[in-house]
Formats: sequence, C-alpha cells, structure tokens
Amino acid sequence: MIVPVILAGGAGTRLWPLSRDARPKQFLPLTGERTLLAETARRVAGVENAAVPLVVGREAHRFLIAEQLRQAGTPGMVMLEPAGRNTAPAAAAAAIEALAAHGPDSQLLILPSDHVMADADAFTAAVAIASEAAASGYLTTFGVTPTSPETGYGYIRRGDSLLGGVARVAAFVEKPDRATATAYLDSGDYLWNSGMFLFPAQAYLDALAVHAPDLLESARAAHAGAERDRDFLRLDDDAFAACRSESIDYAVMEKTEHAAVVALDAGWSDLGSWGSVAEAAGVDADHNYCHGDVLLTDTHDCVVHSDGRLVTTLGLHNTLVVATDDAVLVADRDREQDIKAVVARLRDDNRREATEHRKVYRPWGSYEAIAAGERFQVKRIIVPPGGRLSLQKHHHRAEHWVVVQGTALVTRGEEQTLLTEDQSTYIPLGTVHRLENPGKVDLVLIEVQSGSYLGEDDIVRYDDIYGRAGENSKRKSA
Repeated sequence: MIVPVILAGGAGTRLWPLSRDARPKQFLPLTGERTLLAETARRVAGVENAAVPLVVGREAHRFLIAEQLRQAGTPGMVMLEPAGRNTAPAAAAAAIEALAAHGPDSQLLILPSDHVMADADAFTAAVAIASEAAASGYLTTFGVTPTSPETGYGYIRRGDSLLGGVARVAAFVEKPDRATATAYLDSGDYLWNSGMFLFPAQAYLDALAVHAPDLLESARAAHAGAERDRDFLRLDDDAFAACRSESIDYAVMEKTEHAAVVALDAGWSDLGSWGSVAEAAGVDADHNYCHGDVLLTDTHDCVVHSDGRLVTTLGLHNTLVVATDDAVLVADRDREQDIKAVVARLRDDNRREATEHRKVYRPWGSYEAIAAGERFQVKRIIVPPGGRLSLQKHHHRAEHWVVVQGTALVTRGEEQTLLTEDQSTYIPLGTVHRLENPGKVDLVLIEVQSGSYLGEDDIVRYDDIYGRAGENSKRKSA
C-alpha cells in the first residue's frame, strides 16, 4: 500500500503579496482553477494501490486543508504539526501512522503540496518504478531531469544503475553557481533535487534509529500523545516542539547506504518564484505573463498579476507587478529572490500585510474587512449553506448585521429569528449569539462592529460544530 503524505505547512513568502502565512501558495489557484493542494491530491489519486492521502499541515490551516480536499473530491486525513520542524519529523510521524493504519508493507510517497507537474502520467509511471525499488528496501528520491543550468535548486549525482530506471545516489549537491550548474547539465549525470520521496515506512524509521535516534524518539512521543478529532490527528505539542528541525535529506538520505534516485521528466516546477509561475502558466507573444484585470502597452518580459483591481502598464521591461486588494509589489525580475527580504521588513514593522489577507477564511465561510476607524469596523461576511458560526459573545464590542443575500438564522440570547434580504438585527455587547445559514444559497451579510476593542481574540465560545469551543486566543484564527 502506497500512503501519499502531502506536506502542506510551508509559507511561500517568495510569492508575496499573493502568498502569505494565513493563506500560503499551496492554497492558491496559481496555474489553473484548482489550488496547488487540490491538484496534488488529485494527482496522487491516480497512483495505483494508493491509500487516501495524509496531509501534514499547520493548526491554523486545518479547516482550509479539509475544505480543499472536499472540493477536490479527494478524502484524506489531516495531521497537524504544533510547530514547523522541517520534513524529517513530519515524515517520521507519518510513517508511524501509516504502519498503524495500513500494516508493515506500507510505503510512504512524500510530496510537497505546492509543486506542479504538466504530465500526470509520467509522474505515476515514475512512482511505480520507485515503488519497485522501495519493495527491495531502497529509500528512493525523485530527481527531476534538468532543462537549464538552474542555480536555485540542489542537485543529485547519479551513481550505478540498480534496476530499470533506478540508480544509486552518488551524492547530494548544494545549490551551485552558474558555471557549475552548466557543467552539471552538460554532464548528464545530475538531476534537480525535487524534495519528493518514496520509501518503506519501516525502513525510514529504521534509518532514523541509526542516523537520528533523537528525532525518532521525539516523533514517536508526539504520535503517542496525539489527539484524534474528526478527520484530524493533532500531534502532541510538547513532544513535537522538542524535536529538532531537520530535512529528510540531512537526517537520512545523505547518510544511508540505501539511497536511490528515479529520474522524473513530468514538466515539474516547485513554483519557487513569480518567474516559475509564469513559465508554468504560459506567456504571450511579448513574453508577458498576465493574470486578472490587466492592460499592457509597450510591455514585454514582464509578470503582471492582479487579484482584483485594474492594473495598467506602459513601457515596462523585465518587471514584476503583483497587486492585491491591500498591497502592490513592483520589482525588477532579476531581484525576485529578494522578495523574502521585503516580507521580513514588513514583519519587523508588525505590518498585517506580511501575514494576512484582507479576506480571511474560516471553517464556516469567510469575512473581508471593508472599512475601519476609531471604535468601528465594517466587514462583509459570507456563510455557505449549512455554515454555522460558534455560539459566542464579546466583552468589548456590539454588532449590527444587515442581510444582503440569502437567509440568516440568528440566535440572540434566548430568541431565534430568521432574517432575509434587507433585514437587520443588533447584537448588544455581552449578548450570547450565533449566526447560521439554513438556506440553499450563500448568506451575504454586512457586519458593523462598534466598541472599545475590535480584535479577533475578543471571542468567548460556548459551542462550536468545528470543535473550537474553549480554544485559546492563539488558535482562534482557525
């Protein structure tokens, strides 16, 4: 049994301002109508003898992951990391779970959630070859056939052939300079390191026992103390936080004698920059990548992405322009790798734009800040059919609700009221209340908050169908 393990905990700051901590690139539809996570889940569904995927993600994204899996039509289990500890501990916890759920012959297919592949058939063919190698005890990685002297990737040097399509790993090589990368490409012996793996779950744990026993001990403790909640497996906070941060490459693959590599030629990209997004999505006759409401004049070799507003350009060359509803990035395309430094400055200045979008997703729907000032805030709230907010109250704010579309079932104190379009209600400060959508179309509502404090942590939850009642304020963003 092949158990796909989809790693969905990354931040993707190189694609800011579109990708942010609250909604990183794996949850965005960058190259089509579906998000990268949804595309990854659908891709592994085509793998022969595959179990439902195990998605490893952050606590704050748990309902976002579950909803995207539902929309993709691919059920899965979600393992929640209390803290980011790189790939080796996550894979260890996943291996323990796979052995418990699927038995001793389980193989792990470790995949990042934010990569794209143009040729799904080539991917599944490579997985089949790697599975044969794994059945013989090899810890297999996928090396992408290089198409250019890329300096942004690590490389794998192939060694002796083992069996059809599989070779020993002779060496893992760090990101090279341009001249070295060109030599690698010319030699034909080197592959890009994709960060994807397929290996027997037990063999991986055995390798950790030899090369990183402390990491294995922490992973076992985190899994032993895990809490199961619906389709979520929440690893023990203290045990996992105590685990050192390490990648699969450093913890095992560079040390084991059983490392093997399968060449992958499937139109792969890790979408690590706006340039790679443009390459994956395609460019026009002037070598421009355009998305959204954009109008280009005398512009070439540019990336212009609008997430809503009209963006126009005139006389631009080799320029990156990305506009969202609350931020605009304009940069020389040769400086794309420095976007992380821009985000770091925003974090240092405690700017919300570094981590959050104006539109915020919740398990019951979403809300978007429209206006704010001293002692007031206006939001647009959307609740899909069946969505139900928690039964809650606020200590510092009152709320006015106006229904714009659909039907709202409002609990206010001891009374319940149905509101339809153009009807409104008032929730006084301190009143226990709930909002839900009993209808068949989206409920759209304008909320006006007023009070001395309007922060999202001013919520006392009494009941919640999504299991958030009693959570501390640090988890309320989920």
